Amino acid sequence: MKLNKFLSTVILITLFSVLYVYQQTEVFRLAYVGQKKQAVFQDSLDKNSILRYNINRNASLVNICNKVLDYADFHMPESYRLVKLTPLGESSVQANQTTNRENIFSRFFGITRQAEAKTINP
Repeated sequence: MKLNKFLSTVILITLFSVLYVYQQTEVFRLAYVGQKKQAVFQDSLDKNSILRYNINRNASLVNICNKVLDYADFHMPESYRLVKLTPLGESSVQANQTTNRENIFSRFFGITRQAEAKTINP
């Protein structure tokens, strides 16, 4: 009876030891898989940032200006001037007064002259 008890104890301890070793190897294996996925993710993130930088650089105004200057004889004016055109005559004064009346009327009744879009939900 003692031998049977001893063998069952040894088998039980061996079984638990094998399960523990298997568990530890799985932990390490999953850690390596996680590190590999993290490295792939980091590489993809780096490629993404490089592509974004290239897009921003190619779409910048400086780059566009350089390409325009290369292909065309385009010159920017040295000075800028702002020109304001005012309507002449009495008809424009009357149009402004009627516009003001319409604005007062529309403000009083809450009517807006602004177009509003409504979405259609299927």
